[in-house]
Amino acid sequence: MSSQEISEESLLHKQDAAHGTAVAENPFADPGLPPHKPRVQDIDERAAKRSERTVALLFTLSMLATIGFIASFVIFPVDKIIYVWPLGHVSATNLSLGMTLGIALFCIGAGAVHWARTLMSDEEMADDRHAIQADPDVRAKVMSDFADGARESAIGRRPLIRNTMFGALAMVPLSGVVLLRELGPLPEKKLFHTSWSKGKQLINMNTNEPLRPEDVAVGSLTFAKPEGLEESDHEFNTKIAKDALMIVRIQPEDIKDKRELEWSHEGIVAFSKICTHVGCPISLYEQQTHHVLCPCHQSTFDLSDGARVIFGPAGHALPQLRIGVNDEGFLEALGDFDEPVGPAFWERG
Repeated sequence: MSSQEISEESLLHKQDAAHGTAVAENPFADPGLPPHKPRVQDIDERAAKRSERTVALLFTLSMLATIGFIASFVIFPVDKIIYVWPLGHVSATNLSLGMTLGIALFCIGAGAVHWARTLMSDEEMADDRHAIQADPDVRAKVMSDFADGARESAIGRRPLIRNTMFGALAMVPLSGVVLLRELGPLPEKKLFHTSWSKGKQLINMNTNEPLRPEDVAVGSLTFAKPEGLEESDHEFNTKIAKDALMIVRIQPEDIKDKRELEWSHEGIVAFSKICTHVGCPISLYEQQTHHVLCPCHQSTFDLSDGARVIFGPAGHALPQLRIGVNDEGFLEALGDFDEPVGPAFWERG
């Protein structure tokens, strides 16, 4: 026998021996579960009570944090900036909302984990795998195990934990409800009204001075805003989007609409500058025909006939503002628009 054959035979014997040892030892045998060690809460009711109070405290802190979230949303203005070390200058609203909501969610999670680790049953249970489709006996066993789990969780014997947990879980969704407030304006009557009211003077948008009747020439187009509205105001853009006026002077005999003539002053008429199609500002005026054209979609309105629509996609005429002259000789509004300005909207009756 050659040395090579001897080496191969020896190797085979070694492999067989190793294989036999592995089979004998069975490295894949089930080692079983380690002996169960009771926790201090399992043998000392005072420790269990301390854990119960700890869990209840965490759930209570979650409720308080949710209340703080709602209070922060109401108290802090959107534009309020505060200095917080080491973050620097941050938004007070964002910081308070983030911290309170984070604490509310963390306390619920921490309370649930502490409850499970200290008070719920921690005995290990092994079960054989079964087919995906359960037979009636298995389903009955599952329901029995669920009932056992509910009983072992001590939720029935620990009303303090149960009640505070339900309170925390019930209040956390309120944070999301409050956030829904920022999806848009509440269904109020804000879109029905503007800043115009009786006695407010018409202010020239270019000169920022009150308008007199002699300042408006026949055939001219002037833009006006209500008295008291300044470009430096925080809500200027929001308000001017409803308050902007077109001032045009037409010979009284050329005004076809009776109400338009009654709401004018010596042929000076004031109409909303906001197109009733999609809200574009109107600025193109044709002197001979008294027509104004919206530059966005070419809606055309006849200012000598109640600003009715004569062309384009606009759905209704431009609202007119009733004007007069005060004791000082300045043009003033005699009230607000009698209808909403701009395009139609969902809450318009």
